[in-house]
Amino acid sequence: METCHVTLAVRGETSPGEVIAVVGDCEALGSWCHQRAVILRPDSNEGNTWTTTITVQKGVVSHYRYFKGFFLESKSARGPSQVIVNLWETHQQPRTMSPTDQIIDDGNFGNYNGLNCVDSGWLTCQTEIRLRLHHSKVAPVSITKKKFKKSRFRIKLVLEGFEEEDEDEEEDVLSPTTWLKMTSTLEISMISANGYKSRHSQPECGNTLEPSQWTEYSIHTMDPDNLELNFEFFEEDLSNHVVQGDAHPGHVGTACLLSSSFRESGKDHGVATLPIMGRNSRQTIGKVRVDYLVIRPIQGLQCDMSSSFCKYWKKRGALNVGHRGAGSTRAAKHQRVRENTIASFKSAAQHGAAYVEFDVHLSKDAVPIVYHDLTCCISTKKKNDKTSLELIEVPVKDLTFDQLQLLKLVHATAIKEDIDKDLLDDEEEVDEHQPFPSLSQIFQAIPEHVGFNIELKWICQMKDGAWDGNLSSYFNMNTFLDIVLSCVLQKGGKRRIVFSCFDPDICTMVRQKQNKYPILFLTQGISEKYPELMDIRCQTTQIAMSFAQSENILGISAHTEELLKNLSFIGDAQSKGLVVFSWGDDNNDHENRRKLREQGIDGLIYDSICEEQGEQPNLFQLEEQHSLQEVITEEMSSTCSCYSIPYSIPCSMGPCIASKDRAGSAESDSGLSSS
Repeated sequence: METCHVTLAVRGETSPGEVIAVVGDCEALGSWCHQRAVILRPDSNEGNTWTTTITVQKGVVSHYRYFKGFFLESKSARGPSQVIVNLWETHQQPRTMSPTDQIIDDGNFGNYNGLNCVDSGWLTCQTEIRLRLHHSKVAPVSITKKKFKKSRFRIKLVLEGFEEEDEDEEEDVLSPTTWLKMTSTLEISMISANGYKSRHSQPECGNTLEPSQWTEYSIHTMDPDNLELNFEFFEEDLSNHVVQGDAHPGHVGTACLLSSSFRESGKDHGVATLPIMGRNSRQTIGKVRVDYLVIRPIQGLQCDMSSSFCKYWKKRGALNVGHRGAGSTRAAKHQRVRENTIASFKSAAQHGAAYVEFDVHLSKDAVPIVYHDLTCCISTKKKNDKTSLELIEVPVKDLTFDQLQLLKLVHATAIKEDIDKDLLDDEEEVDEHQPFPSLSQIFQAIPEHVGFNIELKWICQMKDGAWDGNLSSYFNMNTFLDIVLSCVLQKGGKRRIVFSCFDPDICTMVRQKQNKYPILFLTQGISEKYPELMDIRCQTTQIAMSFAQSENILGISAHTEELLKNLSFIGDAQSKGLVVFSWGDDNNDHENRRKLREQGIDGLIYDSICEEQGEQPNLFQLEEQHSLQEVITEEMSSTCSCYSIPYSIPCSMGPCIASKDRAGSAESDSGLSSS
């Protein structure tokens, strides 16, 4: 095959040590792998112009994107470079070239076809540490020193722990310590019901803490186990304790947190209580309660850069989303189909559901399984009693996948309601009606035109201190997500997929650990049906919006109970660039759904899809058929004179070859699109 040389040029500003690179779908451009991307070089005459020359097959169309990042040496000999992606182009249609020997000037980084479309990178080889100060449970700062009892404090986080530079290092060679400093970042975000301020630098003497505000520090680092994280405390009212000539006026104390403690504890999230040491003495003046979260890259899987739907949504009318498939077992009345089973998902698909919603968690042996509750009931028959059963509630996480397949299922509420007739009925169930299917089985069994709204099941703590399912401990967050995300990324294909979760930390981690699929923050808001949650980010729909904006996720999935009382929330959220789904029993009422549709809701999750609609193709199938018809019409009109009117009936002559050859190549809109 004949080759040619193509020079690519793009303009963009970079920070010290940062470069612009290009990645694409051919071997010469790394086959969408960021580790094999081609680094551009800055033009000596034009500092903001970056260029590179590549050798590609002549006339073969290639697709590519630019990104900004750091290229670091591999930790292992002959291993691939460690690449940090800071910012990358995420246009739905990447840049295209049909190369001959030429120079391609791509203009400004991020701009293509008149659109500026860039997104922050994901965790490739670096770790993110989140430290949070908030009033969810108690005030984060407690002062014991009488002198400061009435003081208000400003707090600043200082990142330390880097080794001193070796004086013998060559000036032109960047040392590992220099690289570590250059690639480490520290930013602060603040979230409240009134808005957010995301990822900015701190003032000289830090920020004050407000009871209604969530304050979060984000540290990106290549060395997560060797940092000193110092909280510096400054008096806000300096009138009483200022020392003349003081280099740090109002500085009263420091609380130190060693990042190595996270690894030693074996936990990636939790709470650390630190003593605040007085500035000029060894005495403590109080303590600070720090909520921490450590987000690590997915183990054993690399995301490619071919596409991203993390912030993409094609606006349509409200999408119908089948709750647990054809509906909750206790709510759907159309037929006896158990929720969260293959049969239920197929039924919803046959009745036109654009998406099916289901819950995913892990079995004891780390198999992603589909089931709603955190617990299930195991039955034991009493001796010499053939008519009654004793039910024992067991956490799903404590049973292996094989054990779950053997269970005859009853909902956990059966213990309270004394319902056991389901267990005494059919001894055998058809495979597609079996509970606890694996996530892999669902991907294999359900047609690809049906989207998946995958709720990531996690425990929540109530305001009164109680936990979901009485489970105060669960899986390691990173391990849990690595297993589920790896399954979805490997089996997703062209399916439309949207994640969702009630836990805001899970939402954050999904956004940071992968670059392909979007996530919605599930929120119950202010509710009379459900107890209030402990985490202040979960307590109202307004603060849920602020959280979604701050974390740059797709949107929220709000509880219909609160939306019906505040229909303006839908427009408010959408005006902030958020997608809005709704969930809840109230969605089963046709009139409620009508009201929400009138407000422009993006998705409705409800039980009664099979009652409301007969068997029919879903929206995406209709769009694909329409798109294919347009292609056929266009081809027929160019080869057959009697096919000049769109959608007219073609003549009875033999099939047009051009149409037949190309019809099969028609693509559905944004195959992987979350819309």
